[in-house]
Amino acid sequence: MNTMMKNTSLSYFALLAVALLMNVNTGHAQEADPLEGTWNLTVSYEGKELPSWLEISHSGKNTLIGRFTYAMGSARPIAEVQKFDDVFYFSIPPQWEDGASNMEFRGKTEGDGLKGTMIYTDGKSYDWTAVRAPKLAVTENPKWGKTQKLFNGKDLTGWKFEGENQWKVTNGILTSDTSGVNLVTEEKFTDFKLQAEFRYPKGSNSGLYLRGRYEVQIADNAGSDASAILFGGIYGLLTPNEMVAKAAGEWQTYDITLIGRKVTIVANGKTIISEQNIPGMTGGALDNDEAAPGPIMIQGDHGPVEFRKLEIMPIAN
Repeated sequence: MNTMMKNTSLSYFALLAVALLMNVNTGHAQEADPLEGTWNLTVSYEGKELPSWLEISHSGKNTLIGRFTYAMGSARPIAEVQKFDDVFYFSIPPQWEDGASNMEFRGKTEGDGLKGTMIYTDGKSYDWTAVRAPKLAVTENPKWGKTQKLFNGKDLTGWKFEGENQWKVTNGILTSDTSGVNLVTEEKFTDFKLQAEFRYPKGSNSGLYLRGRYEVQIADNAGSDASAILFGGIYGLLTPNEMVAKAAGEWQTYDITLIGRKVTIVANGKTIISEQNIPGMTGGALDNDEAAPGPIMIQGDHGPVEFRKLEIMPIAN
């Protein structure tokens, strides 16, 4: 074989190999399904509108999977989202809900959104609707405004609550001695830097909700492995790179920056989450209107907790 023929043959086989590879890759690709993406659900439950969250993505060629966060608890994996013509279905086991039955969801597209029914763990059916989660802009090199004291060291000025209040201020410390109501700031914020100094007794559990939607977990987890549901995690969604919680009874610090969905958490002087995108709301969120400003909420319905500093630096207008 002369050199020209040899080179021509090599070129042919090289092109054939590329074509086959492209064909293999195309054969394994899955076209995007209209259900894919993140959705903010609102469940109509016993006269209340409960914010929830759904994520659907594909696995392999034909399977849809996902995650779901109800009005309580953490994000739960969905093994498969099944489709039957224009209707879809998925089921998840109970987490903190009463009852042993799975929660079953049926839905279909309606315009740009979704709608359907939920069979709760008690067998009752409730309606729900969903809209696509909005994209939140990230401001590069933001200019920050003046620092504001959310807690003035004297009283509950600037805070509101629903129900019988257990919060009090003693010797300049904001204290919840027992499980009760959550505290919510009257003012709402978009992007901000938040500083908190807090402590809790052995075995206790609390949290800070950013914009009232994303919980940064506060809990007695010193010595545990890092987890999305333990100290420093965005509850059930983002896991810290290490566990830095101190022993119960010691004062601890959070320095939190939230820009759009991007969050950075410095706990006790160490960066444990760095510029990570929060996928969606956590359980206990006040609402799911993510494009709107939201308050800071302190979880008071779990265990005792104390704060001696809560300051925020909003983004400058």
